Amino acid sequence: MLQSVQPGEARSSQTSRVTKLLFFVPPSGRDLTWRESGRARHITVSRVLRERISNAAGRAKPKIEKRSPSSAMKSAMGWLTEESQPAVRYLAMRDLLGTRGDDLHQAHRAIPSRGWVKDILRSRLPGGYWVDGENLYRPKYHSTNWMLLILSDLGVTRELPWLAESAEMWRDRFARPDGGFDTGDSKTSELCLTGNTARALVKFGYADDRLVRRAFEWLVRNQKPNGGWHCWGRNGVIDGWEGMSAFAVYPRQKWTRSMKAAVDRGCEFYLERGLLRQGARYDPWYRLHFPYHYYYDILVGLEFITELGRGDDRRAENALALLKKKRRRDGRWLMDAVHPDYLNAGKLPKWFPKYKDRLKPFSLEAAGEPSKMITLRALRVLKRMGEPVPA
Repeated sequence: MLQSVQPGEARSSQTSRVTKLLFFVPPSGRDLTWRESGRARHITVSRVLRERISNAAGRAKPKIEKRSPSSAMKSAMGWLTEESQPAVRYLAMRDLLGTRGDDLHQAHRAIPSRGWVKDILRSRLPGGYWVDGENLYRPKYHSTNWMLLILSDLGVTRELPWLAESAEMWRDRFARPDGGFDTGDSKTSELCLTGNTARALVKFGYADDRLVRRAFEWLVRNQKPNGGWHCWGRNGVIDGWEGMSAFAVYPRQKWTRSMKAAVDRGCEFYLERGLLRQGARYDPWYRLHFPYHYYYDILVGLEFITELGRGDDRRAENALALLKKKRRRDGRWLMDAVHPDYLNAGKLPKWFPKYKDRLKPFSLEAAGEPSKMITLRALRVLKRMGEPVPA
């Protein structure tokens, strides 16, 4: 008779019997065996209980074997492909397992049926917008701009009829005369809006769209001499990453010579800085987060560098090592922060009180907990670097 007993779960009658039994503590990995009235009985015990029994018997704690990367990945893959979050399931099948054909198509069709996408869609209002039909950008991070960015990263495409209505309204309202994108408050384009909007529209299926192509041309024209981009007036900084992420998803056959040159300069800009060095250490860049919004971290940098085929550059090794170090024994990664620069050295940034009424955090997963989206994205990076992903 095989029984499983967890600490604190044994019934009192069982406890009174067990305390009278003679225990034999076997090597780690074997069932616990006792003899009662001349008959052999077996019991499977938890690791914690096994250690308590071993200690009581005056023996050293059994050595707990670490799970191999392959075993941990299998565990993580099972978690990512659970049906409770069909968006993550679809992306894991497509990007990690290489699933194709009808199985992948069915997984894609299931995306709006439950989970995060269904929840986001539920808050979409008649007319195709979220929160405010006049202002598609505010309030951060619940309005149309932010919801569409998230949906693009969850595998939603314009094959879903309702998506086209929202995406095309967003595209048309944000398009600026100079070729990029920005909110309706501005006459000229801004990097963060241009890069994010172009990236999302490509992922939605608008790579051939005229306004999308103009946005990539804008990114080329507005790249700084050092290979970076401006970000709200700051020239060539690491957290002006949106242009690189946009080019990472833009089909290569659509690149012009000037686009390729811009990407090469951008890769050098980030690799020269190891994807995370610019002046004094900035802790938020080490905090893995999702949704992206317009925040940078080492995983954001590794994603576009590996997608652009430059992940094997030795200058990316430190960032890659930091990512691997964050992997837990079960093969999963934690969500370090929802918005990584809200807390820096335990303090709110100086700008926060001024904008707190316009910034309403939005998260799909809890900070400090295992994250399906962080794990999915990290495994994508490692797969591009040649680490096998077992089925």
